[in-house]
Amino acid sequence: MKDKIRAILAQEGKLGVDVATLKDDDDLYAAGLTSFASVQLMLALEDGFDVEFSEKMLGRRTFQSIATIAAAIAELQG
Repeated sequence: MKDKIRAILAQEGKLGVDVATLKDDDDLYAAGLTSFASVQLMLALEDGFDVEFSEKMLGRRTFQSIATIAAAIAELQG
């Protein structure tokens, strides 16, 4: 799952660093993720994993790191 998240993040995150250099718990916002890019990322993740992020998940905390994204997707997939 995290490899797929990394691939989507590399395509949609528009980060200032190479996604391959990030640890799972590195702060994506510190790496250059903007609020606009996080929306694009969310939409791509929804398509890629066939999930829909709930309104309570639409905060900065959900998209803080690869680990938090993976945890949110795992929760949505049940």
